[in-house]
Amino acid sequence: MKDYSKSKLNRIKRGQIRATYDVEKINSILDAGFIGYVSYIYQERAITLPMAYGRKEDKIYLHGSQANRMLLALLEAKQMSMTVMHLDALVLARSGLHHSVNYRSATLFGSIKNLENPKEKEAALACFMEHMMTGRWDGIRPMHKKELDRTMVVEMTIETASAKIRDVGVGDEPEDYNLDVWAGLVPLKQVAEYPIPDKGLPQKMEIPKHVLDYYQQNK
Repeated sequence: MKDYSKSKLNRIKRGQIRATYDVEKINSILDAGFIGYVSYIYQERAITLPMAYGRKEDKIYLHGSQANRMLLALLEAKQMSMTVMHLDALVLARSGLHHSVNYRSATLFGSIKNLENPKEKEAALACFMEHMMTGRWDGIRPMHKKELDRTMVVEMTIETASAKIRDVGVGDEPEDYNLDVWAGLVPLKQVAEYPIPDKGLPQKMEIPKHVLDYYQQNK
């Protein structure tokens, strides 16, 4: 078991009982998601945007246009952070202040660089696509050179990280447990619905196995 080192940057102060620095647990949170929230500074203002990502080992890959102001700002800063969060349940308590949610949340900190080598860019985009759906990269047409040239691909090296996980039930005051108030969990999950083909030829084609596999695993 390997943990990220703790510092003022990534140490969790509130709710330490829910904190983890375990690399494997944090990677599992990242691999269960596809959208991360990336923060950056633009004209002295803090902005946070949702971004799709891919992960391979300790690398996170993002992409956008060559003029993407967020990626350019991150490259100028040479550092970035990203948070990925999954909402797993509503926790309904007997009093308002004890209501909560069950969740898995990971925050990453690291250095960032622009990938300019075409082979590295293509490998990173393949990682991104496979993170979205396993098997998808081999089922699509090859990328044109002009498409690759117009796309900025950045690589974040995760240098440290931390996560918080709440996966327990209601925590009410002892004297409230006999109150005539319903309390409990409402589990939540994101599900895939049956694939809908695009217009044209796909309507006459069988749905690829990798698409059906994704549907079966996430329905």
